[in-house]
Amino acid sequence: MTGRIVIAGGSGFLGQGLARHLIALGNDVVVLSRHSPVVGAVGRHVAWDARTLGEWTRHLDGADAIVNLVGRSVDCVKTPAHRDEILRSRVDSTTVLGRALQDEKSPPHVWVQMATAHRYGDPPVEICDEDSAFGEGFAPMVGKAWEDAFAAALPSAVRGVVFRTTFVLGREGGALRQLARLARYGLGGTVGHGRQGISWIHELDMNRLFARAIVDERMSGAYIATAPHPVSNAEFMRALRKAIGAPFGVPAAAWMVRIGAALILRTDPELALYGRYCVSRRLREEGFEFRFPDLAPALRDLFDRRVTAA
Repeated sequence: MTGRIVIAGGSGFLGQGLARHLIALGNDVVVLSRHSPVVGAVGRHVAWDARTLGEWTRHLDGADAIVNLVGRSVDCVKTPAHRDEILRSRVDSTTVLGRALQDEKSPPHVWVQMATAHRYGDPPVEICDEDSAFGEGFAPMVGKAWEDAFAAALPSAVRGVVFRTTFVLGREGGALRQLARLARYGLGGTVGHGRQGISWIHELDMNRLFARAIVDERMSGAYIATAPHPVSNAEFMRALRKAIGAPFGVPAAAWMVRIGAALILRTDPELALYGRYCVSRRLREEGFEFRFPDLAPALRDLFDRRVTAA
């Protein structure tokens, strides 16, 4: 696997992890970013605003693939302004990429699009796969608008793959780092009733999924990007405490989370209080083999070196 791959929104945790993975496989990676590259960033960074056409479009011509990860973080208090940014950042970037590809003489062979498993809502006990009903509320609405924009933007000659992504567990960023920090202070107990589902995927398997989607012409349409064994919140927090060596974790009642998340952590309490159990029927049927199908080994891989170094 060698070629030129463009990652839109590739300056963050997921994008830089994917860029390193693809470069290690021998690819030339171009990162479209609204922000200046940080020290240690990988890939050739190209500025864009994720809304308008410009000089950045020339990097799409002749590229082998484009991966779109653009989207404002949902780890915030959902003010009206933030809700607007969350929706527009996803839809506008997808739309302008489609406009750019329509004008290219040699567009990429495949467009791999980030989406969200939040589209399935927050069913309390049901296990969701690609055929499950979608949910209601703000997050499912954003998920639908995101995928609708992709369907409208995708050129007919370009293969399209959508990953409805769950909780990506990684060393360098994302929500896991914040959860581990809280757990080290003794705040890693069960959240709320603890039965809410946590569907997750190790960053390596997420990167391997992207790489497979780029080269495997049989892959097309929507997949849930998740490990095959989701767990409850209580199970997740217990496994996290064990992985980092935290001897105990104080449980957090729902009312405590609602106050603390908004006032102290400046995030949405529903991210912790609700969840979903997701599996991917399509990945199972197509024979994708996860390096980390189970949570405990995944967390050990992510934290063992940190714990040893500390």
